[in-house]
Amino acid sequence: MNTPPPTGDQHVLRHADQVAVVTSVAASLREYRVGDRDVVLPFAVDSIAPAFSGAVLAPWPNRLRDATYRFRGVTYEVPLTEHERLTALHGLVSYERFAAVDVADDAVTLRHDLVPVPGYPWPLRLDVTYALADDGLTVTVEATNLGSDVAPYGVGFHPWLSPGPGPVDACTLELDAARRVTVDERLLPTGTQAVSGSFDLRGGRPLAGVSLDDAWVDVTPDEDGLTWARLTGADDRTVAVWADATLPAWQVCTGDGLPGIERRGVAVEPMTCVADAFRTGDRLVEIEPGASHRVRWGMSLR
Repeated sequence: MNTPPPTGDQHVLRHADQVAVVTSVAASLREYRVGDRDVVLPFAVDSIAPAFSGAVLAPWPNRLRDATYRFRGVTYEVPLTEHERLTALHGLVSYERFAAVDVADDAVTLRHDLVPVPGYPWPLRLDVTYALADDGLTVTVEATNLGSDVAPYGVGFHPWLSPGPGPVDACTLELDAARRVTVDERLLPTGTQAVSGSFDLRGGRPLAGVSLDDAWVDVTPDEDGLTWARLTGADDRTVAVWADATLPAWQVCTGDGLPGIERRGVAVEPMTCVADAFRTGDRLVEIEPGASHRVRWGMSLR
């Protein structure tokens, strides 16, 4: 029997000395390297992606309290996926197959149509495009509402950035964000506060001894309207991640104690909203029937 790998089909993209491998399962970024230097932590083709490595997180990123929410007067229940904290984690497509609809040497577009289910009864089409160019990797996601009712929506991404040849403790992380999201014991948001101490990543924060699984907002854009996070390793190479204005929130996780990660990399996750947005409405996107919502982000090695 020819058993398909749990990561699905592999799409290998090349441009100059850049190589990216995108999988059909979760439209995940399984590998991205420049020369012999990893930009993201790779994972094996025959393994289940550890800790959502490289996955697209839709139609919501992060946690949803009690796996329930209310939208326009109707209460919905989705599968409980994080039993320890009683939440629904990272949406509905993190282990679903996407189909390739456009393939080139340096780009691929993958598509997944969400089947309406009782907990999310909106037929949503997701088109995910990865493209390599001289300035690095660009990721675009367009969500289209194929139904006749307004759909609640959020999207995020889960790349585990590589520290290079050294450990995470030898890295510096920079994110020009003014506020962090405060959370309760279930890592669900309780508000925001001005950054201070190890949560102040402006100007670069050494990660030695710092454990993070937190979100930031009020990130300062550059002159092009992009926000940036930068992870610099012991080799003085920097993984620079950017996001456009449609992704105003960032999550950072150092992976302490996570199986398959164990602090070998840093998740730097651009998102349209923070956790629990389906319940709080904070930065929640609402897609009208027939309309689309598009986000862009990317990364490069410097």
